[in-house]
Amino acid sequence: MSLETLGGSKVVKVVKDTAVKEFDEATFTKVNGTDFKDGTIEVKVLSRLLEDAPEFARGFIGIAFRINEENSKFECIYIRPTNGRADEQVRRNHSIQYYAYPDFKFDRLRKESPEEYESYADMGLNEWIKMKIVVKGNQAKLFLNDNKQPSLIVNDLKHGENTAGAIGLWVDIGTEGFFKDLKIQAN
Repeated sequence: MSLETLGGSKVVKVVKDTAVKEFDEATFTKVNGTDFKDGTIEVKVLSRLLEDAPEFARGFIGIAFRINEENSKFECIYIRPTNGRADEQVRRNHSIQYYAYPDFKFDRLRKESPEEYESYADMGLNEWIKMKIVVKGNQAKLFLNDNKQPSLIVNDLKHGENTAGAIGLWVDIGTEGFFKDLKIQAN
């Protein structure tokens, strides 16, 4: 994590620690002083692929929430900007992802509940995308770029409605992620 200036704006840059080899891990920078249960998280994100990114890198970037103190349990919604404009429909359908760490990673959710925790949205690399996540009880809704309708609805957050914790700026393999204009409103 570093603080930088990008396009005249102050941003937080996050890159996954190279020591972490698995997918859908605790690869986030925690936002100090956050204790979030229900409410709204808004942030603008921009992702780029690192020069050494593997072929399967997708610009993975998003928000982890309800992170416990040990970083061993959290919910996460992230986007895959390269998939948003892919020429293959199946890849497009995997533009947005929900997962819950540690037991409900993307591959398990995709296998056990195809299409339920993923969705499509138009997006691309190297462009600012506004993410707004509204969390209430067992439900989370993701709104992109001020759309009035959610791009993803999760009605059964895996850690339950009574969990709370920190918020994290999340990235995964091959991604250089930038975050700005973070706003958190707890209910």
